[in-house]
Amino acid sequence: MKRKIFFLILFLLLIFISDGFSQKVGSTAMQFLKVMPSARAAALGDAYTAFATGADAIFWNPGCLAKIEKMEFSSTYINWIFDTKQGAFSFATPFMDFGAIGFQIQYVDFGEFIETSNLDPYIKNLDGPGLTGRTFRPFSYLIGLSYSKFLTDRFSTGLGIKYVHESLYNGQEVIALVRTGGYEKVKTWANGIIFDFGMYYNTGFRSVQIATAVQNFGANVKYAKESNPVPLLFRFGIAANLIGAEALLLTEKNNRLSAEFDLFQPNDYAQQAHLGLEYEFSGIFAIRGGYKINYDYEGFTFGAGLKHSFVGVNLMIDYSYGSIGKYLGSVHRFSLGAQLQ
Repeated sequence: MKRKIFFLILFLLLIFISDGFSQKVGSTAMQFLKVMPSARAAALGDAYTAFATGADAIFWNPGCLAKIEKMEFSSTYINWIFDTKQGAFSFATPFMDFGAIGFQIQYVDFGEFIETSNLDPYIKNLDGPGLTGRTFRPFSYLIGLSYSKFLTDRFSTGLGIKYVHESLYNGQEVIALVRTGGYEKVKTWANGIIFDFGMYYNTGFRSVQIATAVQNFGANVKYAKESNPVPLLFRFGIAANLIGAEALLLTEKNNRLSAEFDLFQPNDYAQQAHLGLEYEFSGIFAIRGGYKINYDYEGFTFGAGLKHSFVGVNLMIDYSYGSIGKYLGSVHRFSLGAQLQ
């Protein structure tokens, strides 16, 4: 009976949120919220809603945070497009019998831009009109807290709250030409409070797990005179071991091959899907591959990971590679994590 109830909850949530996404907006602000941390997850083609574990679960599905057994931290560096660089750090720990708690921080440096001005279109400096000779550096950051707890021995839920801030121009106010036709002093940044919600369920059938998450739920953010929604993301995933413990195909002690399939629905694009495979040998070395379906440029991804025990600490190093087209190039992610034994 309990199993049927949990499946019903997940199914109803899927229908409810999918219906909510049927009215998609044309554009969203704070696009860095769609650039997800974790090299392991990226190597799996972002098929990570049920796989998510440890400190990385904070970024993907707070419902999976409850699976953590020891104190853990994770850090990721992303070499993104157009000289954009993104860093992320998360920390998670079990909290006695009350569940698990986690903390995350993300920062994005968009690089240096040459300033132009419409106050005087005849400014002539450097190589052309409108150039002021100054530069500026847009940036974004996020700070968040998460909590998760198993409500039964197989079902957990979690909630995250995040403060987000994005500056388009050094965090300053500027005089700009607005749509009314006049010049006004406007702010060049936006901020807000957004929420994540997630659930995880171990079905009890072999190693089959299902999970769902809603990310970045909150009010619109406002730059200057206009407000825009942030990327609201819905994920639904199912995962299992094909080879390994409680596997669907072959029981193995030292080898594990796991697969996950995710449905992914943002509020600013059509429905997409993610597929990921991970092979791990003896809990030490892993190779991963994934594929993103219904993306304009992204497709295949791959990566690898290494675990090593050292002085009472399990160290984890992961790498992922993904291509986003001929003109945008490739994306590299590097993650370093540690877990107390």
